[in-house]
Amino acid sequence: MQIASGTLITARAILFDMDGTLVDSTSAVKRIWDRWARKHGLSFSQFEHRMHGRRAIDTMTEMSPPGVDPEQEVLLLDEEELNDTEGTVAIPGASELIASLPRGSWALVTSARPPLALARMSAAGLSMPEIVVTSTDVAQGKPHPDCYQLALERLGISAESAVVFEDAPAGLAAGRAAGCRTIALATITPSEQLGHEDWLHDLTSVVLESVLPDGTLQLRIR
Repeated sequence: MQIASGTLITARAILFDMDGTLVDSTSAVKRIWDRWARKHGLSFSQFEHRMHGRRAIDTMTEMSPPGVDPEQEVLLLDEEELNDTEGTVAIPGASELIASLPRGSWALVTSARPPLALARMSAAGLSMPEIVVTSTDVAQGKPHPDCYQLALERLGISAESAVVFEDAPAGLAAGRAAGCRTIALATITPSEQLGHEDWLHDLTSVVLESVLPDGTLQLRIR
């Protein structure tokens, strides 16, 4: 259900996914993965919707034809993604929201590797937080909760005091499995497919209203 205007959300910290949540890298992702798929006789449309929000190595392992080394392919793909960020921009409202948040009150939890996370955030003109969890920090990627559990541990807060913003089913499942409240963004996944989620169109409607003396954030949906 779309979150109603005027809703107040409280949290000690916000955990953001990157692609589709803070950064729109859709054009670069499609361009690079389509080249990889055609190189190996595959169609990008075969796995486009299944890969979103997951680690590249998990998609590679699932889709690579026999005789292809997924780990080597990920390294080659990473290099392409680092050098091709054309069209990468911030999700509407992302820049304003994270700029308003106090230092140490938010974390980036992404399925990208560290250099790619930095490259895409930079390309979108967004600053990096103090706490960053990437694909190399966990043994199991989304939808497993490991990444969000690690972010909570690094922030020193409980799952009940955190809010997760995600756009992909795998990431939303990971946030829920970690025990956090999850809010979906209808940036990549159509809103009609998010009927069972609390969702927003993007981050333009999320405003930091106040910070309480104990550090609790009060967010208002406008």
